[in-house]
Amino acid sequence: MRWIHAAGRGLLVLIVVLTGYAASGARAGEPGGSGRGPLTLATAGDLTGYLGTVLDGWNRTHPGEKVTLVELPDSADETRAQMITDLRGGDRGRFDVLNIDVSWTSEFAAAGWIRPLPRDRFPLDTFLRPVVGTATYDDRLYAVPYVTNAGLLLYRKDVLDAAGVPPPRTWAELERAAKALAPERGLGGYAGQFLPYEGLTVNAAEAVYSAGGTILGDEGERVTVNSRAAREGIGFLARGIREGWIPREALAYKEEESRQAFQDGRLLFLRNWPYAYVAASAPGSKVAGKVGAVPLPGSGGPGTSVLGGSNLAVSSHARHPDSAARLIAYLTSERVQRQVLTRGALPPVRADLYDDPGLIRRFPYLPTLRESVRAAAPRPKSPHYDQVSLVVQAVVHDAMAGRQTPEAAVRRLAGELAAVSSR
Repeated sequence: MRWIHAAGRGLLVLIVVLTGYAASGARAGEPGGSGRGPLTLATAGDLTGYLGTVLDGWNRTHPGEKVTLVELPDSADETRAQMITDLRGGDRGRFDVLNIDVSWTSEFAAAGWIRPLPRDRFPLDTFLRPVVGTATYDDRLYAVPYVTNAGLLLYRKDVLDAAGVPPPRTWAELERAAKALAPERGLGGYAGQFLPYEGLTVNAAEAVYSAGGTILGDEGERVTVNSRAAREGIGFLARGIREGWIPREALAYKEEESRQAFQDGRLLFLRNWPYAYVAASAPGSKVAGKVGAVPLPGSGGPGTSVLGGSNLAVSSHARHPDSAARLIAYLTSERVQRQVLTRGALPPVRADLYDDPGLIRRFPYLPTLRESVRAAAPRPKSPHYDQVSLVVQAVVHDAMAGRQTPEAAVRRLAGELAAVSSR
């Protein structure tokens, strides 16, 4: 299940590749054709194996547009690199539809690699409202949300219940419990994903947002991070390491390392994606039956999660754009979105599924997740998102490791992000 928890980015990547194109009657290498035809769907890390069933349903009802499943590397970085290499190939590119991480939409749209989509062709009004924003750039729809995600605070319910302490709603409440209760049980207080990679960008953005701040504005053209809120958010993370209620080993945690630490009974609190709640509650887990989940806490009240997930986009060189759009509509239909959750263990984008009593019984975290998604915000939008993320990772990790004060880190962030935005 690695692809569903790398920085909460919902790392399923679907790529529709033309096959049998010459047989369709169109000229080989002609981009932007309007006809329909067979497709190849490539995915990175479909480790739950649910896509085969989904595509069987499509193939039975669309015999002239059959989809063949192809898998790409599990690594998000490798997948992104392969997609960009193909997209830069122009008419020689094979990809028709790409299911891109939500943080890539602005970059791909600004580069001209994906085409704008007509809003009225897709059921956007049935989606959780914030997810649609991840699929837009410059006020135009460039993708369709497919999978969403939001960070949750997992906690040891048995420990808090025994102490008569409610789940924290603020950072101050989290700190108090992490300092007072965790050492009594031989636990680490709190952890997230703090290795310098995309997961740290997510955790850092959540800390800044949860203090009332922002990082970039105007689609990445304006740097807004030099603020009291940013200093407070980064200071919260750095203080945890300095005071010891965030274990120092958490500086090397990604999603899986942090999940394993919590599931092995070594942490009181953990910020992670919903998959970690499912894993920690499953039979065989050392903390099964002892886990609770609430929205992330913030500076003075509930915090703000970063939206994760993936969006379906159509390549600018798609040879079968009509088939591509039809496939996207199918994959975002209510029936398939239900399978995204029940077979793929992924958070769907359809709002009504979060109110389904049967699904809530099976996935009890759904109401909390819906609340978190509705209050969530996208990662900073920028045509240079990859460089933005690298800057955030490096600077915040230095602050957490004690190599730089939060105040100096924010000044450095503002300067380096301004340099990236001016390119």
